[in-house]
Amino acid sequence: MTDEKTVLVERRDQVAVVTLNRPDRMNAIVKRLEFELRDAIETLDADPAVRAIVVTGAGRAFCAGMDMDQIATLGADDIRDTSYARAFDMNRRPDFQTRYSYFAGTRTPIVAAINGAAAGLGMVLALYADVRFASENAVFATAFAQRGLIAEHGIAWILSRIAGQANAMDLLISSRKIDAAEALRMGMVNRVLPREQLLDAAVAYAQQIAETVSPRSVRVIKRQIWEANFQDLGEAIAYANEEMWHSFQQPDFQEGVAHFVEKRKPRFTQV
Repeated sequence: MTDEKTVLVERRDQVAVVTLNRPDRMNAIVKRLEFELRDAIETLDADPAVRAIVVTGAGRAFCAGMDMDQIATLGADDIRDTSYARAFDMNRRPDFQTRYSYFAGTRTPIVAAINGAAAGLGMVLALYADVRFASENAVFATAFAQRGLIAEHGIAWILSRIAGQANAMDLLISSRKIDAAEALRMGMVNRVLPREQLLDAAVAYAQQIAETVSPRSVRVIKRQIWEANFQDLGEAIAYANEEMWHSFQQPDFQEGVAHFVEKRKPRFTQV
């Protein structure tokens, strides 16, 4: 077994770039990669110096899903494998503490830079990111039905909310591949860029978040948006009003007004 890490982490000022690093296997997921990815994300999320995270893939793919060698050895009990469980966090919804949905439970915004194929579990990971940039050569496929499986790990829920029920049904029951242009039309990705510009553009976007907006505001807004999936309008408004009251008490509110009036760059401090 190689000692080379399956996940690489690079710091670029206040942005962390996390790279899935099995390029010879199109970054297909094995247990080691899953553990290393979650450890990396949770470590970075706990670091106040990291204001945004970019997740991408090494080589020509983002992530081709679960490694086929591992799929061939799976049994019915593997879905209940408790080795993936983490200590329960009382401050996060149980929905966002599962094997793949934990992206949505982080405080730090996550930008997926989808540099190539995103299939099966690779597509699941991309959908749980907060923002998605794709290269022009990116390809998306759910793939599950072609393996005799079902819509795994909440993808029926998340894909329906991002792309709409009709598109989710289409992609899940057909397992057909779509290109980046069609993914953009469906609302699955936010931007499509030439491959050679993708990572720099995603990092620049993440750095803009790091430098120009309050990290406390981003943390609260991210939670508001994900929580809204479980709220009616009245609950969302009540939640917003409560958070607005707290915002008025914070130094970042004072700084937000001051830097605008003084026409200077902000110096937000809260995380």
